[in-house]
Amino acid sequence: MSGSHRLYTFLWYLVWPFFNLFHPTRLIGRENLPEKGGLFCANHSSDSDPIMICMAMGPRYQIHAMAKSEIFKVPGLGFIARKAGFFSVDRGKADSGAVKQAIRFLNDGEHVLMFPEGTRIKNGKDRHGNPPRAKAGAAMIVSRTGDLVVPLYIPPKKRWFRFTYVVVGDPYPIITEDGCRPSSRDYLSMAEDIMKRVYALGPGQ
Repeated sequence: MSGSHRLYTFLWYLVWPFFNLFHPTRLIGRENLPEKGGLFCANHSSDSDPIMICMAMGPRYQIHAMAKSEIFKVPGLGFIARKAGFFSVDRGKADSGAVKQAIRFLNDGEHVLMFPEGTRIKNGKDRHGNPPRAKAGAAMIVSRTGDLVVPLYIPPKKRWFRFTYVVVGDPYPIITEDGCRPSSRDYLSMAEDIMKRVYALGPGQ
């Protein structure tokens, strides 16, 4: 186990008592977790989603979460997030640095977590009251690396002292035509399909 993975494991055990008491998590579909690589794509409704997903995965299954850059500007929190393997993305613009970092992790056989809608969605709308729309980034990244997409669903409502069940769907590849680079419209269509698969893991679907 590398130094970064040992630190991740240490931080997991450090944070686990709090979450296990107030927001315990359980994973459904553990058999769907790839041993290496995999771009995990999840719905997003609260700032705690990345941590709760990591808690559900367990201490030895490190996942690098792409998180908004504002988190890394908070003293203390930003330091811990970086040490835990999280990496920042500047929302609202094409952040090539975040894309390259995600590709590096995937090419190294690491697991990456993204929220393709790019912002928190509550009651079917974003913070501006608009319906959610998946961004092209996740589809573009995985089409370049050849990794599997792993749909991940986390319930919007996290009740205190109640289990939050994180659901892992069947991994699948992004298929592109040989020698043909997808267009922006193609990437958006792929991203919309990713989110359909994510929400299909929710209750009543």
